[in-house]
Amino acid sequence: MRPWSAVLTTATNDIASALFRHLAGQGWRLSSPTALSGGRSNHVWQSGDIVVKLYRPSRENPLFANDPVRERQSLQALSGTGIVPRYLSHGRWRGQDWLMYRHLAGAPWRQDTAHVARLLGILHDQTAFDGLPAGANGSQALAAQTRTILASCAPSGLDLSPLRPQGVVPPTRQTGLIHGDPVPGNLVEYDGTLALIDWQCPQRGDPAEDLALFLSPAMQLLYRGRPLGREEEAQFAAAYPDRRVVARYFALKPWFHWRMAAYCMWRNDTEALDLEVSALQSIRPSTA
Repeated sequence: MRPWSAVLTTATNDIASALFRHLAGQGWRLSSPTALSGGRSNHVWQSGDIVVKLYRPSRENPLFANDPVRERQSLQALSGTGIVPRYLSHGRWRGQDWLMYRHLAGAPWRQDTAHVARLLGILHDQTAFDGLPAGANGSQALAAQTRTILASCAPSGLDLSPLRPQGVVPPTRQTGLIHGDPVPGNLVEYDGTLALIDWQCPQRGDPAEDLALFLSPAMQLLYRGRPLGREEEAQFAAAYPDRRVVARYFALKPWFHWRMAAYCMWRNDTEALDLEVSALQSIRPSTA
């Protein structure tokens, strides 16, 4: 996360002033809050070593939920593991949820994909807590999710339907806790290690999902400015500790690219869309 004072609006400042007065009334006297740009869906401020997130209503996202309850439960369930920020408090203000946690003094991840692979391996060994929704599991579920996303896209000159991958990859029984959005902007390097932030959309799902989201060319472009190179992808795959999950990722890779292409179309992000379509075509040229 980094300050974005240049784009602060009067409305954002007014919200911060009122919210922090409310928090002071609850015993949290926080001074000089600075707006952060970490999340794309919510208001986030830093005050000293404390972060305050105010969840704001937004249009329904077909791939990434914005669930304050799941984020709070994740920080509480994973407390002490070192892979999440320390939970402090939560509540509601003017009909909106807020969350408070300890700031991780570090920087967004930029390099060393093997480190990320090991972090995800640790995460996927954690016990999933109750109440998590089930993630898309297997190629048929991914295809159904993709069709739903495409149905909500604005009309365009590009038809992604013919790019649907062929074949069937069955669901796995090896489901567990997944982050659901482990993109570079949600990975923080601190004290020589890595942690994950922005836990708004964890699921009980296929761990291969997290691998695909991190490796996605579109997500790497969006948060890091460029896709990963082949060597970086190979280093990631070699470092992830469970070979079965890696094998599932490669088996499902065409469906993951197809779904992400649909999501980029929904976002109207043509550059990211082109990357995902190209990646899909490189795997399945006969269907592209």
